[in-house]
Amino acid sequence: MPRAMRDGVSIYYERDENDDSDPVVFLQDVGAGRWTWRWQREAVADEYEVLAPDSRGTGRSDAGLPPLVSRLPGKLRTPLVLNAAGYSVAGLAADLEAVLEDAGLSRVHLVGAGLGGMVAQQYAIDFSRAKTLTLCGTTHGGGDAVPIPDEGREHLVASAGTDRERIRKRMRPLFTERFTNRNPHLMDRIVEWRREQDANDPAREAQAAAFLAFDVGDRLDEIRVPTLVVHGTDDRVVPVQNGRLLAEKIADSRLELVDGGSHFAFVENATQVNEALLSFLADRD
Repeated sequence: MPRAMRDGVSIYYERDENDDSDPVVFLQDVGAGRWTWRWQREAVADEYEVLAPDSRGTGRSDAGLPPLVSRLPGKLRTPLVLNAAGYSVAGLAADLEAVLEDAGLSRVHLVGAGLGGMVAQQYAIDFSRAKTLTLCGTTHGGGDAVPIPDEGREHLVASAGTDRERIRKRMRPLFTERFTNRNPHLMDRIVEWRREQDANDPAREAQAAAFLAFDVGDRLDEIRVPTLVVHGTDDRVVPVQNGRLLAEKIADSRLELVDGGSHFAFVENATQVNEALLSFLADRD
């Protein structure tokens, strides 16, 4: 099992090798495990090497939180983590650099959703291995961004644990009601994947702190790699105007709007997103 180390924290990653192309690296949203990218990983697998790290605190990666923080009851822990003891996007980008260094990769295509899209932006600003970015349902943050609605913030910080019904409730903003109602068996599987792979509550809160504090709105001119921005028009976590802002502010960018798409449009509308991603990557190879 490949692992990278940074500041004493072990970061796990999966690698599907393919020597014919630069790798595609998939970066998850707040608290979410590698399951979120299964449709895109399958789509690119024939043509591209794939790397899928577990974000700090998710899946098989260490959380790196002080033991006392993890032992606190939620009512005490949540405000402490969100305001003082959470992660930073810059730190998560440094974790990614450690993974790419460990894997011996010099040029990669970064694909990130939500928090993962923030990490991709920060990485392209701070480090040099990104060949392209694909940013799904994300924002540059800060005062110029369209604020995260109350429902979206509740999704980020609401406790779920491994209770199936609480997981279902917390997932509601991620998908359209129509998709949820039409795919009950898939939703059952997603609940089980989340129980197995997602971050626990303390680590998810630490990731949410990074998400909510992120702001590179005045540094987007430092992103000098081709960028695909994918955003669902009905995203209830990160309003679609944020995708439009990213496409306007990043010099070499392409905007793919998913009509009626949710925050997890790459799951609900996987065919459209996969086609856009493969076309974008092919144009940049």
